[in-house]
Amino acid sequence: MVEAGTNLHRNMINFVQYKKNIILAAIGAILGFAYWYFVGCESGTCAITSVWWRITLYGALMGWLISDLIFNKNKLEKNEKN
Repeated sequence: MVEAGTNLHRNMINFVQYKKNIILAAIGAILGFAYWYFVGCESGTCAITSVWWRITLYGALMGWLISDLIFNKNKLEKNEKN
């Protein structure tokens, strides 16, 4: 029989593992939106920057990928030292 607390515990562990990635993805989304708001694309022909939600999603994706690169590199360095 699986206890309800066990699933909650697993979910919390997963959240903690990805907390840094989520934070940097949110920062990327904010920066993407700020780029659209302040710079943007006046002609409307730019594929990514002409619509606010595309550049926001792109910024979030870039934030996630960069955080994944940074934190996985740190994990690899710790594993190599051991």
